[in-house]
Amino acid sequence: MKRGRFLVGSLAGISVVANADHVFARALAAAPLPGLPGADDRCLVLVNLQGGNDGLNCVVPHGDPDYYRLRPSLAVSPSAVLAIDSQLGLNPSMTSFKALYDKGMVAIVQGVGYPNPDHSHFRSTEIWQTAAPERYEHTGWIGRYLDAAALPKDNLFNGVSLAPILPEVMVGMTVDVPAIASEAAYGLRIDRNAAQRTEYATLVRDERLPFASPYLARVMEIEDRSQRGSEELPRLLAGYTTNASYPATPLGRSLALAAQIVGSNIGTRVLYVQHGSFDTHVNQVAVQNRLLGEFSDAIKAFYDDLAAHGNDNRVLTMTFSEFGRRIEENASGGTDHGEASPLFLIGGGTKSGVYGSSPDLTATNMGNVRFTLDFRSVYATVLERWLGRPSSGVLQGTFDQITALS
Repeated sequence: MKRGRFLVGSLAGISVVANADHVFARALAAAPLPGLPGADDRCLVLVNLQGGNDGLNCVVPHGDPDYYRLRPSLAVSPSAVLAIDSQLGLNPSMTSFKALYDKGMVAIVQGVGYPNPDHSHFRSTEIWQTAAPERYEHTGWIGRYLDAAALPKDNLFNGVSLAPILPEVMVGMTVDVPAIASEAAYGLRIDRNAAQRTEYATLVRDERLPFASPYLARVMEIEDRSQRGSEELPRLLAGYTTNASYPATPLGRSLALAAQIVGSNIGTRVLYVQHGSFDTHVNQVAVQNRLLGEFSDAIKAFYDDLAAHGNDNRVLTMTFSEFGRRIEENASGGTDHGEASPLFLIGGGTKSGVYGSSPDLTATNMGNVRFTLDFRSVYATVLERWLGRPSSGVLQGTFDQITALS
C-alpha cells in the first residue's frame, strides 16, 4: 500500500472513536467570543516547573520556627536565605532572580492550589493545564483563549510551544499551535514532497474511499500549516540578534528562542517552555538548588535580552507546577508529593511584592500546605488584566482577581 494511502486509512480511524465532545468535533462548531479593549501587542510566557517544585525551599519561610522543626536537614539556613523581609526569602541559588525582584519585576503569589487536590503527576498536571479540577477536558485554558481571541487565522504562530510535544495547556479547538523543540529541529516529522501532498489531498476528497470522516480535511490543514511554519520560521527570525548571556541549559536555549520570537514581531501571543524535573523524593537540596539556579539565570538573561530590544514591558512570564511538596522531609533527603505552592509573575505589568497568605505550617491538610488561593484566580487575572480577554469564556465559573498586575 502506498504511504499516502496508508496514512489516510489510518486517519480514518478517527471517525470510529469520535464523539460530540471530542476536540475535533468541537472545532467544527467553535465561534470566537467578543474581545475586550487593549493588550494587542502583549505576550504571555508560561514556564512549567515540571515534577512538583517544593515551594517551601523556593520561597523560604525563614522567620517560621516550625519550618526548621519540620525540616531539620532540608531547611535553608537563615544566613543563606536571600531575604525579602523578616519572614520570607528566596532560595540562595536564585541570586539573579532576586535582582529582578529588587528591581520591581517579580510578584510572588503564595498558597496557590485548588479544592480536593490530586497528588498524581498526570492528573494534577492535567488539572493545571486544562483549568478543570472537577471534570476532564479536551482543551487547555490557553488553547481556549487562543480560540476565543479572534487572532489572525493566517498567522501560523499565534501560540508557540517550545517543547518536543504539544502540552495540553496549548490545545485548542480551532487554533493550531506548533511544538518547536528548537529552531533547527522544527519540521514535520513525516514531511512529504509536493507530489505526495497532492496525492494526499486527492485521496481525502475521493468519494470512492471505503470510509468517511469529517476530520480528514482538518488533519490535512494542520499538516499543511506545520509544513509552512517550518519553512517560514527561520526567515522570520533571521534578523534578530542578541547580546544576552544565556546559560547553556535547555531552559536557557528555550528562552533565547522565545526572545527571538517576541522580538521578531510575528504576532505570537503565548509561548510555553518547560523546566525540570522537580520531583525531588531523594537528594532534594542538590537537585532543586541546581534547577532553581538554572531557572534564575535563564529568566534574568531573558529579560536582559527583552529589555535590550525594548520588549521587557510587553512580556509577562508566569510559572506553574503541578503541585508543591509535603511540609515534612522524608527519610531519603527529599519531600513527597504535596499540595499548594507559590508561583511567580515576572515582568510585564507586574507589581512587585508578595500576594496571598504565607503558608501556615501548623494548620495543614494532612501534612500538606493548604491552598488559600485558587489557581484559576491567577489565570483570570492574567486573561483579563494582561491579555485583555473575558475569563468567563475560558474558565468555567467566576474567580476573584488578584492585584499583582497593573
